[in-house]
Amino acid sequence: MSADPHYQAKEEAHTGPIKNPKQLLLAVFFSFVAPILIIVGLVAYVVSDNKPAGTAEGDSMALYGVSQDTRDREVAERLKKVGTIEIRDANRPLAAGDAVFKAQCAACHAPPGIPGAPHLNDAAAWGPRIGQGYETLLDHALHGKGAMPAQGGGDFEDLEIGRAVVYLANAGGAKFPVPERPAAAAAPADGAASAPAAAASK
Repeated sequence: MSADPHYQAKEEAHTGPIKNPKQLLLAVFFSFVAPILIIVGLVAYVVSDNKPAGTAEGDSMALYGVSQDTRDREVAERLKKVGTIEIRDANRPLAAGDAVFKAQCAACHAPPGIPGAPHLNDAAAWGPRIGQGYETLLDHALHGKGAMPAQGGGDFEDLEIGRAVVYLANAGGAKFPVPERPAAAAAPADGAASAPAAAASK
């Protein structure tokens, strides 16, 4: 049967590219040993101190035009706390209405301002708004209305925003009184204070 030519052709067709032990050793070497040597060489390169210029941190920052101060500021910005607490002096004098207007309202309400916003000294634009009353105008200023953003919670107290509302409205023809801080609650009379003390002593 081995003399049959069809059988020999089938035998040769099923043989692989490795025909002798020398070829087998070369295949093993290139399949396993060469990748291991390449990995070892890469690890040695990474941990060595001999690297091309520009890979050190300072060199890479200089390469991209970033100074150490800029990098430190960026890191501090990313690490800053989300919220902050601001303590204000409750006894400081209130800002005048015109000062609050100039600081916070003038961009939209001073002529030429934004179209649709009632401008300072424009009695025709302020007339219908004044008819709504001071409380409504203050609410619109503090919480916003239409395209106007809320003005409360910023650099000024709500009472100071109210003073700016009065300044604007009065310039447009209103006669609103300028709001002041409420007076502190009066101290209890001596008799009222001594009565609980006498009751406690019994």
